[in-house]
Amino acid sequence: MAIGIKAEDLEKKKIFLVLSPAASVRQHNIEIIKTVSSLGFHTVVVTTNFPYSVLKKIYEQNGVPLDHVTFIDTVTQFSMRTVQNVHGVVRYINNPANLTDMGIAVTEILKDLSGKKVCILYDSISTMLVYLSSHNISKFIHFVTNKLRLLDISGVFLAVEKGLDPQFLSQLTTFVDEIIEFPEEKAG
Repeated sequence: MAIGIKAEDLEKKKIFLVLSPAASVRQHNIEIIKTVSSLGFHTVVVTTNFPYSVLKKIYEQNGVPLDHVTFIDTVTQFSMRTVQNVHGVVRYINNPANLTDMGIAVTEILKDLSGKKVCILYDSISTMLVYLSSHNISKFIHFVTNKLRLLDISGVFLAVEKGLDPQFLSQLTTFVDEIIEFPEEKAG
């Protein structure tokens, strides 16, 4: 696979930290979702980076099958305040800093998907830093990774590599099974 996530790793319920250059984080999101979907997994996308409506269009334009994707959108309601959850499609959280509601949404959606092969994708850890301290995000990711392990679910945390301070990155690496790094693309 182009992104380094293999079927056997997802079947083993591994948790990944994918570090991407800022210029290609959107493309890596698309590659991850395509790979996970092609392997028969239902993906729960927790987006702090793009609104659901924008991400949906990006996925559709890139041939991502949306029938195996559920979204938790943390940015639309924060910006617009007038949205409706669509069961099995999208659930809105009032703002990206509301980790309690985010955790509840993840738990409820994972319960709805019980018995299916599921992978959760957080896009992006770097964007969460706009709203929360690295300490709070680290505690939350520790909670989420332990929950995923207890529920026997794979996970992918996408981040812009240069957007993370070394101590925070060090903490994140202790929570995951594998780190996938993409080199900076050369201009020209």
